Amino acid sequence: MVTLKQLLFCRAKKTKKQKNTILQSSPQKKAICLKVYTMNPKKPNSAERKVAKIKFSNGKTTIGYIPGEGHSLQQHSIVLVEGGRIKDLPGIKYKFIKGIFDFS
Repeated sequence: MVTLKQLLFCRAKKTKKQKNTILQSSPQKKAICLKVYTMNPKKPNSAERKVAKIKFSNGKTTIGYIPGEGHSLQQHSIVLVEGGRIKDLPGIKYKFIKGIFDFS
């Protein structure tokens, strides 16, 4: 038999956790590069992946991946960031869009 306490507990509304808090439900967001450097990927692969620490227009900072061969990014460059994780690099959930702002 179900008790009254159990019934009330089940009816409590569960809050839905938002996956992407940095982009704030927008497809892309503008950000400024704070530091451009390289990282090594996870175990079976070996390379130097180019990444940059970025600060978004809403004040939050994270790390983004620089796709492709060669880039002209420096400190204080403005980039457009989209979601999409890089499987090789742990903790990197954003990548830059080429050809927009300072990222050519």
